Amino acid sequence: MLTIVLLLLSVAIIVVLTAKLNVHPFLALLGAALFFGLCSSMPLDTIIKSINDGFGITLGKIGVVIVLGVIIGAFLEHSGGAYKLAEIILKIIGRKRVHEAMGLVGFVVSIPVFADSGFIILNPLNKSLSKRAGLSIVGTATALILGLMITHVLVPPTPGPIAAAGIIGADVGLVMLVGLVIGLLSLIVAVVYCKKMGSKHYIDPNPDISEDEIQEKIKQAPTAFKSFLPILVPILLIVGKSLIEFKLTEEQATTAWASAVSFIGTPVIALTIGMLLAFLLPRKWDKTILSTTGWVGKSLTDASNIILITGAGGIFGTILQNSGIADTLADSLSTANLGIWLPFFLCAAIKTAQGSSTVALITTASIIAPLLISMGFATEIDKALVVAAIGAGAMVVSHANDSGFWILTQFAGIDVKTGYKVYTLGTFVVGTFAAFLVYIASFIL
Repeated sequence: MLTIVLLLLSVAIIVVLTAKLNVHPFLALLGAALFFGLCSSMPLDTIIKSINDGFGITLGKIGVVIVLGVIIGAFLEHSGGAYKLAEIILKIIGRKRVHEAMGLVGFVVSIPVFADSGFIILNPLNKSLSKRAGLSIVGTATALILGLMITHVLVPPTPGPIAAAGIIGADVGLVMLVGLVIGLLSLIVAVVYCKKMGSKHYIDPNPDISEDEIQEKIKQAPTAFKSFLPILVPILLIVGKSLIEFKLTEEQATTAWASAVSFIGTPVIALTIGMLLAFLLPRKWDKTILSTTGWVGKSLTDASNIILITGAGGIFGTILQNSGIADTLADSLSTANLGIWLPFFLCAAIKTAQGSSTVALITTASIIAPLLISMGFATEIDKALVVAAIGAGAMVVSHANDSGFWILTQFAGIDVKTGYKVYTLGTFVVGTFAAFLVYIASFIL
């Protein structure tokens, strides 16, 4: 019970420091991590190790991707390419359907691409679309990341769902089908929610540029096809890697061509290729563009802030993971007689406590697997629904211990308080709705 109270107090400390006292999120997260570690009587050497590992491992996975994504975004913005794309897309979908478009794009992209990487790649397009349509970045960015998160937790071959399916012993194809149906219905709720929240919380997608400046950039912009390449090519490369790893046998995966596709399909290499394509966007090349005072230098200054905050979020999450709070919550809930709601509540508790959706999915599946027969889940469809319930719980809730929370708020320019009001609440609404759909399906199927 003490650890849960300390978790709530830690979150409150982060909110008060960042929203009320305007303390930098890096300091707030580091302070909250130390508060939790010391007050929960964690060994001092474990606290130090958690700080080092949390910062290092988190940035080892996403740090370079953040830098490359920011550079691509800078070239798309300064060359006018992002606004050129936005103008064409708006002509096709209309100004009133940006939320739907970003949610659906996120939903599709995140099936093979990690949600964090997908958001970083698509953020420049979303910002330019929102600016041109006169919409708040709060609604459109949240629609994008919720779309990404839905398939990230529900649909294989994303690592979390496919690992959970393997542990539960569920048919992967059936899990994919159930996840897609529940995910698409949940996406509708997500879009409606984001439109409502966007109308309540207005934040300019890019306050530093006026409409006249946008029109001038569009006149000097590269072609739409050329502008789209830095976004599309990395996605296709990452998708190709996922398809190969999912479909090829171990022997086939060791061939030279499979190794090459796997190499260029890793997010770091894929975004490096995207960055090189972005270098082709300026109509007139100025040698200062790559300097410390040019587009690259300014974008790296922006990236440093995001990297520090994301790393500090990793520290907070790792402190919570190493405290054993997930085991405490699992022990408390695993004996409860809640039917199909048990895997949802258990996964939601673990996700909220330690931040990682993938860890929550795998941990919950490992706890639930031995209980399947006693809970009455014996058929293939039962197992697929259990995996979907676990996936729904892996959305609930995203907050300060989740790197996705900081990727959203920092890349989109959303303050922490609004992030909690909109995105954290959004993951609760959409995840709970997905669980409700699983509950209904358990009676029908």
